[in-house]
Amino acid sequence: MKDSNSAVLSIGVALLPIIFLVLLLSINVFIYGDDSLNGTNQFILILSGLFGASIGFIYKVSYKKILTSISNSVKSVTGALLILLFVGALAGTWMISGIIPAMVYYGLKILDPNIFLPACIIICSIISVATGSSWTTSATVGIALVGIGKALGIPAGMVGGAVIAGAYFGDKLSPLSDTTNLAAAVTKVDLFKHIKYLTYTTIPSISITLIVFIILGFLQVSDGTTDNTYLLNAISEKFNISLVLFIVPLLVLIMIVKKTPPLIALVIGTLAGALFSLIFQPQIINELSGGTNSSIVDSYIVIMNTITGQINIETNNVILNDLFSTGGMLGMMNTIFLVIGTMVFGGVMDAIGALKTISKALLKWADTTFKLFASTVASCLALNVSASDQYLSIVVSGKMFEKAFKDRDLAPENLSRTLEDSATVTSALIPWNSCGAYHSSVLGVSVGEYFIYAIFNWISPFMTLLYAALRIKIRTLGIKNQ
Repeated sequence: MKDSNSAVLSIGVALLPIIFLVLLLSINVFIYGDDSLNGTNQFILILSGLFGASIGFIYKVSYKKILTSISNSVKSVTGALLILLFVGALAGTWMISGIIPAMVYYGLKILDPNIFLPACIIICSIISVATGSSWTTSATVGIALVGIGKALGIPAGMVGGAVIAGAYFGDKLSPLSDTTNLAAAVTKVDLFKHIKYLTYTTIPSISITLIVFIILGFLQVSDGTTDNTYLLNAISEKFNISLVLFIVPLLVLIMIVKKTPPLIALVIGTLAGALFSLIFQPQIINELSGGTNSSIVDSYIVIMNTITGQINIETNNVILNDLFSTGGMLGMMNTIFLVIGTMVFGGVMDAIGALKTISKALLKWADTTFKLFASTVASCLALNVSASDQYLSIVVSGKMFEKAFKDRDLAPENLSRTLEDSATVTSALIPWNSCGAYHSSVLGVSVGEYFIYAIFNWISPFMTLLYAALRIKIRTLGIKNQ
């Protein structure tokens, strides 16, 4: 079959694989619900890529060209895949070393009845940064805070909105977050550069949110008291909590500031966490090894199991048990599978010329920088509504707009930031989206109740559009890195 490098697809034909993808994803999410992320969505991405390849064959695009494009696409995210693996490893050693529990402990200690609502945001922000998961934050401390809020007579929707806002703030900025890593990987942006650019829009958004909740807090009249002693006691009884534990995250932070490659920083952070677990939490090592006095071999096994697989640290508090569990490297495999599936789909779309056709159409309509950003936000929102999944909203929109941003001479971190500002945070505002359904179920607060109070989540897309309209922190490819 003769290869053609000049075959041009119409916009209708170019969109067929995307329509096929969204249709199958919608059906799959309807059938599987949250379980669709355990592999079936990933397979549909690959299947949609094969559908796109069949279109390419019709237009005389060779199998070799498609395979080469897929190979190059997957190769481009090799570094990101390794980072994802070590994110899982770091989360494991930081758990058994007491670093993450210490973050939770000191986060809860700042809780004060007079500033309960803004304190909820701060606590959930700390915990979601530490864990990289809005879901875990919501299912653990979020539940406790909603219960405390009810005891204080504060509307559940108001507390739920504060929990969601804080959880997604931390989720966006945490190097442990799967969506943060995914957005960086799809757009081929260095992880910490991505986080840096996220701060430009995220900090103003959370600042506005905090101001609003401080005002709402003063308007609340409460005779109740906040009592989180049971949580603090459960943590301190299980772990040796000390400020010394923050040396490791501080070390990682310094390396990041010094522009140490992310993979190296994560490896050092993982190993330092393992060392601190031996020094400060020998009782945890003993418990996980099943003995009273662990040998060197037992300690080695526990640490290696923590780095690579699932660990669960049992406390006397049910709320904390879910928080104090990690999946290690194996826990990141579904996300890695998703990235690979995305790159297969994107590689096929690039090989058959579909991305080029879509990009040209977008650029023709989006004749200004603002319109390009606006169309990206609209795409993310549309996919969150139709595909009901933030991951797919990120990856599909990311691949669809990657070339359009490049052709407009816009640096890829602009795209990665926009994806997070729209796809990640708005997922919790849609009742039938996996995130909206999850949070409302876990917190016992409907999306309709917390929607208006999840200020950070719905202000973020407007903030990114405001930055685009005013040309604030919009880096072009022709300008040296800021």
